[in-house]
Amino acid sequence: MPFGIKNAPSHYQRMMNTIFPEELSEGWLIIYIDDIIVCSETWENHLTRLERVLQKIVQVNMKISLKKCHFAYSELKALGHVVSGLSLGIDKNKVAAVLLKPIGFAGYYRQHMKDFAKIAKSLYKLCDQQTVYEITEERVKAYEELKNSLTNAPFLPIQDWKLPFKLYIDACGEGLGAALHQTQIINDKPVEGPICFISRQIKPTEERYGASQMECLCLVWALEKLHYYLDGTVFDVITDCNAVKSLLNMKAQNRLMLRWQIAIQEYRGNMTIVHKSGNIHKNADGLSRWALANTPDNPAWVPQEEHHIEERCVTEICTEFFNQVKESYKIDKNCHILSQLLMKDCKDPSLSSKLDETWKKAYDEGRFHLLDGILYHRTKHICFMALTDRTLINTILHECHDSVAAGHL
Repeated sequence: MPFGIKNAPSHYQRMMNTIFPEELSEGWLIIYIDDIIVCSETWENHLTRLERVLQKIVQVNMKISLKKCHFAYSELKALGHVVSGLSLGIDKNKVAAVLLKPIGFAGYYRQHMKDFAKIAKSLYKLCDQQTVYEITEERVKAYEELKNSLTNAPFLPIQDWKLPFKLYIDACGEGLGAALHQTQIINDKPVEGPICFISRQIKPTEERYGASQMECLCLVWALEKLHYYLDGTVFDVITDCNAVKSLLNMKAQNRLMLRWQIAIQEYRGNMTIVHKSGNIHKNADGLSRWALANTPDNPAWVPQEEHHIEERCVTEICTEFFNQVKESYKIDKNCHILSQLLMKDCKDPSLSSKLDETWKKAYDEGRFHLLDGILYHRTKHICFMALTDRTLINTILHECHDSVAAGHL
């Protein structure tokens, strides 16, 4: 592995993207390293797509474990979430694991938890080296609230790009918060539900902002954070600050407000800012990178099977290259004879007499080996080197030095 095995995940992901380019571009295949999800609208369509994926897996000589495969499910677990055609929820096994150390994975499920940043603020302060570690009543309460919020986290509906969104924003002296909602038809009734929650704490340089500036900052930040949801869609912004309504058209008195105006101009025409009073839009979410280690006592722990590394690479590029090597053996006399001699079912050992003198001597010393149709020569330093045709030298040099997965050899 070039530059060490730490690059294995990214190299594997690149390989998977190379194997399934058409399927990924069509939008019905999702791949995260070794997790493959096939999505379909109908049973017949699902069988066709599944066959395409399995055929490619066979072609590149990859292996899959049936014990880890789930076929034709309307709902499945992926990356700690429960995913269906209608909603996105939390895997209950992961919730059980988080309850042992709720801060550890709480941020991972930030889209499902309301007011997370506000609740966890006192706990975050413990991460500051200048803060004295002290268990206070406020922190114990925050700890318990996080556990309750996590176990009662709602299932989030899947966004419908054809329907308008509602963006609730709110800011206070402690942080910024926003909730993206959408009204969908469920059981023949319009139901408004959250798509995701986001939030962040106030930076020291922002503490001097006035209330109106803080609300405008919240809008700019939320639009930037949720750009992949709102770009090209129609949506309403719900705020309890009248000053936000005039942000698009106000005559900015300072450079900061002017930059914010420019930043949100791309949403002009698609965005309508609506003022509503009351605490109806304080949906917030926190961002955390702390991880929770799995243990045998953790319900989410799953024993991992050990797999020995058998090949350097299994990408389509290497498969094509080795096929070219095998074809070259049919042209070269010595390689063709060696391929026949080293097969398990060779019925004519006398073929060795047809080898050139140098080749025959090496064969008699047991220096040639055949593995998966490729001939290898064992040197005096017990180094096995593949036998290739001279016409493939440029291809080998390119793969070793110029390809995206090459090392500085």
